[in-house]
Amino acid sequence: MVDGFFQVIGSLGLFLFGMKVMSEGVQKAAGDRLQHTLNFMTGNRFIALFTGFIITAFIQSSSATTVMVVSFVNAGLINLTQAIGVIMGANIGTTVTGWIVAIIGFKFKITSIALPAIGIGMLLIFAKRLNKQDWGEALVGFGLLFLGLGFLKNSVPDIRSHPEVLHFLTRFIDLGPLSFIIFVISGTLLTVIVQSSSAAMAITLTMAYAGWIDFPSAAAIVLGENIGTTITATLVSIGTDVNARRAARAHTLFNLIGVLWVATIFPWFLLFIDFLVPGSVTGPDAGIHIPAHLAMFHTLFNVINSVIFILFVPQLASIVKRIVKAPPAEEKRGYVLPFLYTSLQDTPELQIFQTKLEISKFITLVEEMFATFLNVFKHPEMKLAADVKQVAEQEEITDQMQEQLSHYLVGIFRESLNSRSAAQASGLIRIVNELESIGDSCYNLMILAQRRYDKKMNLPEEALKNIAPYTALVTEFMGFIRSHLDKPLPDVDLQKALNLEKRIDASRNSLIKAVQKRLQEGSDVKQELLLLDIVRHIEHIGDYSLNIAEAMRIVY
Repeated sequence: MVDGFFQVIGSLGLFLFGMKVMSEGVQKAAGDRLQHTLNFMTGNRFIALFTGFIITAFIQSSSATTVMVVSFVNAGLINLTQAIGVIMGANIGTTVTGWIVAIIGFKFKITSIALPAIGIGMLLIFAKRLNKQDWGEALVGFGLLFLGLGFLKNSVPDIRSHPEVLHFLTRFIDLGPLSFIIFVISGTLLTVIVQSSSAAMAITLTMAYAGWIDFPSAAAIVLGENIGTTITATLVSIGTDVNARRAARAHTLFNLIGVLWVATIFPWFLLFIDFLVPGSVTGPDAGIHIPAHLAMFHTLFNVINSVIFILFVPQLASIVKRIVKAPPAEEKRGYVLPFLYTSLQDTPELQIFQTKLEISKFITLVEEMFATFLNVFKHPEMKLAADVKQVAEQEEITDQMQEQLSHYLVGIFRESLNSRSAAQASGLIRIVNELESIGDSCYNLMILAQRRYDKKMNLPEEALKNIAPYTALVTEFMGFIRSHLDKPLPDVDLQKALNLEKRIDASRNSLIKAVQKRLQEGSDVKQELLLLDIVRHIEHIGDYSLNIAEAMRIVY
């Protein structure tokens, strides 16, 4: 009995590892195209649903899709209505896994599929092109997945050889409506434990195939798995903004309501499935036919649920807004990394994608800080206390962002099994550090602006006129960095960055010479030294921006 238990655990572990390797390989092979597709193909709820289906069916991980959705909502790239549409599509896309397992895993000899896939995959892994290596990794994962499934099938004995277990299970099967509730809860707990609805589905299919549970019980477990799979998005949403948490709650509410309406027509729904799929789910050969019936049940449930709810997405969004209320506007809190929770389904590619979204927010923050300085610099008569306090608070947030993002990226760097992800994490760490330095420079500029206001220093008109193009170059450079964060930086654009840095240096030299000339002519020393400090800190921002541009070459 103990040996059998460990065989099941080991088989499940191999299945999960294969799924993870396959998903990572596909995500690496696709690169950022998946994220760009998710970002741009969500124009309305119907397109969003289709996009969610395609991406999830492709990467074989609804968890990865929902994590991306929550991250996009948190970054403000898509709204709540679009997110709900994508999540509905992801629910349909994840049913493809059930069909693959049901058709290939239970209809064909496992080794005739798994071993060739692993063999071909290993050959591709040794190819020179990275893209071929990634697809090779995906094939190896595919083979390991089915190898694990094969071991799982063999480790679960036929129920007829264990009449005492059959007698025990019969007690739960014959409880009427209570049986349905018990098996739904079992499916939910199973998915939460293994953190993969696909793995939970494979276990359910295997148990049904071996005769441990009948079709109605297995179908109830599948419904529970649809509830359990929403836990990942809920955990990922911890620490995110209110709309990201609403997207996660919408996922839970959508699946929960779906289970409730199916529960009211459960016996008739099963009869309809039995009508659609050939083969009897009762009798001695029931185990052979149940996997296909379960796959159809899973698909039809999610398709009908999505078709119904896609018409009521605005209403669903309204409900979750009432459930997850926005915090008071005056409530202040420090920065909290929105994806501190990681699941078994996370991949380095997904983690790096999430980090890029946070870095985009980081860039926007330091741009706002620099814009605040420029505004007070142009209007020296303004009272600066509120602006200085605001920039000081923002500078504290930049410190927190640097600390938390760097810690997260170091974890990716240490745990990543491939050199590309490690290099990307290293490049992003450098970008985070440079952005924090820009935040420090912006704060120092505000302190200088405060000193100018307190000492009532009137800078020469010539200096104010000449410094405007200088600050404009730095503003342009920061905008250049933001616009290139989510795409590769080709040689021509890197040259643009180098040219911007040269122009900033040339402008700095011109301003310094002008200061020296005015000092020789008897200008106020304190005013000119203050101006030199301002010029120096602005020039540092240009240097940091160039460092970020160079680091982008590593990231891509």
